[in-house]
This record gives sequence, structure tokens and C-alpha cells, in this order.
Amino acid sequence: MASGTYISLGLYFVLMLAIGVYAWRKSTGNSGEYLLAGRKMGPAVTALAAGASDMSGWLLMGLPGALYLSGLAEAWIAIGLFIGALANWLIVAPRLREQTERMGNALTIPEYLGNRFQDNRHILRLTASLIIVVFFALYSASGLVAGGKLFQSAFGAAYETGLWVTALVVVAYVVLGGFLAVSLTDFVQGTIMAIALAAVPLLTFVELPEGQSVTAILNTISPDMNSLFAGTTAVGIISTAAWGLGYFGQPHIIVRFMAIRSVKDIPTARNICMAWMAVTLLGAIAVGMIGRAYMETNGIVVDDPETIFIKLAGLLFNPFFNGLLLAAILAAVMSTISAQLLVTGSSLTEDFYRLFIRRGASEKEIVTIGRLSVVAVAAVAMLLAQNPNSSVLSLVSNAWAGFGAAFGPVILLALTWKRMTLMGALTGMITGAVVVIGWLILGWSDALYEIIPGFCAAMIAIIAVSLLTSVPTEEVRLELV
Repeated sequence: MASGTYISLGLYFVLMLAIGVYAWRKSTGNSGEYLLAGRKMGPAVTALAAGASDMSGWLLMGLPGALYLSGLAEAWIAIGLFIGALANWLIVAPRLREQTERMGNALTIPEYLGNRFQDNRHILRLTASLIIVVFFALYSASGLVAGGKLFQSAFGAAYETGLWVTALVVVAYVVLGGFLAVSLTDFVQGTIMAIALAAVPLLTFVELPEGQSVTAILNTISPDMNSLFAGTTAVGIISTAAWGLGYFGQPHIIVRFMAIRSVKDIPTARNICMAWMAVTLLGAIAVGMIGRAYMETNGIVVDDPETIFIKLAGLLFNPFFNGLLLAAILAAVMSTISAQLLVTGSSLTEDFYRLFIRRGASEKEIVTIGRLSVVAVAAVAMLLAQNPNSSVLSLVSNAWAGFGAAFGPVILLALTWKRMTLMGALTGMITGAVVVIGWLILGWSDALYEIIPGFCAAMIAIIAVSLLTSVPTEEVRLELV
């Protein structure tokens, strides 16, 4: 690997750590500052932070790899995600920003749910926290797998080396700067990702043999490669597009809505985020499709389709820019892991430690425990990421489904339906998580993506149990305006 690549990657790491130090110096030592940056984030930072924390390493590895292998039919994931993200901004963002501040100035999703349903026994809050810790450990592991694969594929380094480098840099800036550091690094990382996903497919297209179209080249492999519908079924399309359902229940994404400085800033943030998503999703699709055409015409065999972006960057760009493109993958990985670690650490701190262990803990103590929690969760994710043969897309899909089914229906109805009860929320949350886990254990995910039965079962459980239990008090119903 040329020195230029190491230089550009080194500059990227230095920039991320510098942002962490900057956020640390700006910190007041207050838990509200550490966990939500004092609810003072602007629309541009909120938009790219939401997008970058959403689109983990699967955007530059898993999604292009799926298209490289199976063709355009895999693009239904991107279509479903775009629609789901837009609905999330329209339905969840303004309501969650307003209600979390009004209902006890909640700093975490479990705390909001506890306040929303006046859960004095903290059963709902504790259940939500357990789900967050369990599924985010798995989700964070998927990001570390992507980081390990990057170092293994691009540098010939040991997989474990990639795990350690990725984890140590992320943990450093999250521990130092909290939510502000995570949001600012996400803004930079989101910008890098968009530029990379526009540049790589464009140059790859230019390098194709003159007079040969991508469509024609892919037709020589299989006519199904160019079709959104060929090689799949109606159930397959529904399963793939159903990724969009997951948005409503992703704590690391919707917590961004809680931190924006005003509800009035949400439309601007939404437009920026959706434009960013359009560029990056179309770019990822193009990397998979055009990359397959390029490799086919040049007779190059790619052993692991999820490394197609890495292969193209190494073949088509000089060492310095290759390093910047590899930094784009690290940006995607780190932006998501950092958001997940902070949310999990926040939940362990606010929903376990402050609630059950030290109710009278000082703000300084809470911030310290939050930092230690981030380190602990990262250590667990490292253990789960030891297998280099793990599929990034598979790990992400499982965790995405778990959160989408457990929290999605609960969040949607909690924000919009006055008749929803505490027992309805608790039953729905448990039902969504159990159905997803059961679906995976039974091996039915190949037939239908587990988020669909999980989401539907949770929604039915919430409505049925809420209607069968006592009507919420007038005080609770008046809170939901």
C-alpha cells in the first residue's frame, strides 16, 4: 500500500480525534450536554448526522455487494429506505422533538416512553433499555466487522487489527465529546460518503470500454441483472422494501430529532437529509452495477462482493485519493457505531444507573458513568465481531428488524394515539422483539424478512391490549396535544 494512502487515512483519523477534543473542550460536564448537546443542533448537522448514523458500512459494502451479486432487484432495499426515512421525518421528527422536551425533558427514548405513560414502576423503561443494549451490541458488531474487512481487504492487515483500530478511534471521540462530537464527526463523515459515492461510479463508468453500455455488459451475465422485478417474487420485493419500516424504531436515528434546536428547523433538516440520501443510495446502487460491468469486461474476479467499492478505489484512483475513499467506508462505519455506542451508553446511564443504582448521582458522576458505559458496550461488540466471515448486511438486517419491530409501532402510536396505554406499549414492545427473534431462530427469514411479522404483531398487540385495558387518565391524554 502506497504511502499516500496511509497519509490520507492518517489525516482522517486525526480530524476525527480533533473533533472529539473540540467537543470535549466545549463540554460543560452536564449530562444533557453530553447526551443531547443541549438540544442546540442546527438543521444541516442534524440532517447529515441522521443520515450518516443510519447508513453504516452496509451502504458502501453490503448494498453494493448485494447488487453486484444479484442485480437491480436488490435496489428495493434503497427504495424502501428512502420512503421510510421520509415518513420518519414527516411523522416522528416534529412530534418527538416537541414531546420529549415537554414531557420531563427526556434525554433517552426509554425515558420518554416512561414519562409518556407515567410508568412509575419503570417496567416499560427497563424493558426498552434492555432491548437497546442487546440489539445495539449486535448492531455495533456489524460496524466493527465492516472495519475489520476494510483493513483486511485494502491493507492486507489482520482482521483483528481492523477491529481494534476502528473501535479505538470511535471510542476515543465518543468518550471525549459525547453527542456533540458524534454529531460533528457525522456531518464530516456524511460529506465524505456523498463525495465518494458520486466519484467512484462516475470514474468506473468512464473507464468502461468505449461503445459498451452497462446494460449490455450485464446482459451477457444474465438478463435478470438489469431488472427490478426479474429473479425475485412479490414476497421478495415486499421483504426487501420493508427495510423502510425499521426507521420509526431506530434509537440512534430518532434521537437526532430530539437534539435539533427547534421544531421549525425540521423541514430544512428533512430536505437536506433526503437529498443526501438520494445521492448516496443511487451512488451505492451504481457502484454495484457499474462495478460488476467493469470487473466483467476486465476479467477480474472479486471473491467477496461486499468489497467491490474497495477494489474499485484501489484500481482507479491514485494512492492519496484511494485513502480518502477508504476513509469514506470508515466514515460510514464509525458514524453509525459512534451513534449506537452513545445511545447504548446513555440508556445504561440514565435508565439503569441513575434510575436504580444512584438516584442522587451528580452530573459529573453521570457523565463519567456514561463514558465508562460506552467503553463497556464497545468491548462486548468487539467480542461479537470476532468472526471475519460474518456478513455485514446480514448482521445489520437482524438488528434493524429487532429495533424496527420492538420500537417502531410503539413510537408511532405513542406520538399519535391518545388511547394507547402503558400495558399496550409494553406488550407491543415485547411482542415485536420476541417475534423477530423467533422468526430468526426458526429460519423463516429467507421466506419473509422478519421485520414484517414483528412489526405487524407488535402493532396488533398494542392496539388490542390498549383497547382491553383502562382508558388513560385525562392528565395523560391532555399531555398528547
